[in-house]
Amino acid sequence: MTSTDVTTMFERIGGSATIDALVDRFYDRMDTLPEAQVIRAMHADDLGLIRDVLKRYLTEWTGGPRLYSVEKGHPRLRQRHIGFAIGDAERNAWMLCIRGAMEETIADLAAGQDLDKAISGLADWMRNRP
Repeated sequence: MTSTDVTTMFERIGGSATIDALVDRFYDRMDTLPEAQVIRAMHADDLGLIRDVLKRYLTEWTGGPRLYSVEKGHPRLRQRHIGFAIGDAERNAWMLCIRGAMEETIADLAAGQDLDKAISGLADWMRNRP
């Protein structure tokens, strides 16, 4: 394999269709799981706009087309979320939703495990309180 044959996580998980399904299932789970009420309360009643933002962010973050930064600039995730208290309970609720969504949408087990590891690190980094 040459350096030009590098496969991105975006490609490994199935591209835009998988990102779209992943984000939709994530927010569906957040909307319905009792364990996710703590993070659902942090969002507007209408999840349409934030679904689109997360789809664009994850597309770029996984190595797909630059859909997020061209509009919003650098993600600055911690700064953008500073107004929300994110501790272990919030991190765990978020991970419960995203893991369930990944299990439902990502067919490649190895890619799913690699994505889970990366997302877990991101979720850990987002905590801003004990």
